[in-house]
Amino acid sequence: MMLLSRDEFRQSVFERDNYTCVMCDKPAADAHHIIERRLFSDSGYYLDNGASLCKEHHIAAETTLLSCDEIREKCRIKNIILPSHLYDDFQYDKWGNIILPAGQRLKGELFHDESVQKIIKPVLHLFINRVKYPRTHHLPFSPGVGKGDRIIENMSGFENEEIVVTVKYDGEQMNVYNDGFHARSIDSGSHPSRNWFWRIHNQIGHDIPEGYRICGENLYAVHSIKYNHLPSHFLLFAIYNNKNECLSWDETLEWTALLNLKAVDELYRGQYDEQILKNLYRSIHNNDTMEGFVVRVTRKFNYSEHKKVVAKYVRQNHVQTDQHWIHKPIEINGLEN
Repeated sequence: MMLLSRDEFRQSVFERDNYTCVMCDKPAADAHHIIERRLFSDSGYYLDNGASLCKEHHIAAETTLLSCDEIREKCRIKNIILPSHLYDDFQYDKWGNIILPAGQRLKGELFHDESVQKIIKPVLHLFINRVKYPRTHHLPFSPGVGKGDRIIENMSGFENEEIVVTVKYDGEQMNVYNDGFHARSIDSGSHPSRNWFWRIHNQIGHDIPEGYRICGENLYAVHSIKYNHLPSHFLLFAIYNNKNECLSWDETLEWTALLNLKAVDELYRGQYDEQILKNLYRSIHNNDTMEGFVVRVTRKFNYSEHKKVVAKYVRQNHVQTDQHWIHKPIEINGLEN
């Protein structure tokens, strides 16, 4: 799909739609971005991300009362254009918020933007207090890139920044709130490796402020790597506040101690240096196989920055089991003495 300039986008969209609103017979007033251009690293000026709308239907589309799918259907668009950090198997509204099958919505990276809040006021009642953890892109030199994975487009988000590099563990990512928790999927079902986590939530849930979420790795069950020396079956790696900002690494460690939890192990902290990252991986960490590492800036950052300031390195052939872990009998990872 060819990227257009702003003027080319407007002209091409109008020409394709005969200068007529695709939702009615009125003259087109706007070449509407079906998915908000601010979500794209390249501004999203693609023909299949545009639709000719009259003033009335443009307002309906901006407020998301008119869905992206309805607009695409009227435009006969088959090729859904999404920013690279969003997921192909989810339905999104104009502003990048995930729409759940029951019609509820998850808060996306632009949700807390003041201007967006005003625009989507008619649908704010549809949002629930759950947020999907953002996709973490691979470093350009990560050997474990698989089908469907994304590679960070450039490393400019790390330049001139202090970074911390932590061990990447082979577990299941968990999001913990004061009133519950879920795995990477918001509707993750019951499973012995998740059910045990209620013990953790019972210990810390009442100490999590409203709107905050604790993000960590559930390492109770063996996935591809069998651990024998874990410091805990749950290792914390990030905390988001009620403004959807990831706390600084120092704040994260303070909260980890306050909640009486363990954080993922640090491998390096200092100024960003690509050569250091390239030489950092070791196959063994703490006498266990090491899956890889994650690098992030140490400062606080917004949810929308994640794709630029967090990245991962994963070992080659990191999935070494034929059967998905969730379908296997539970084997519990070992803890260090």
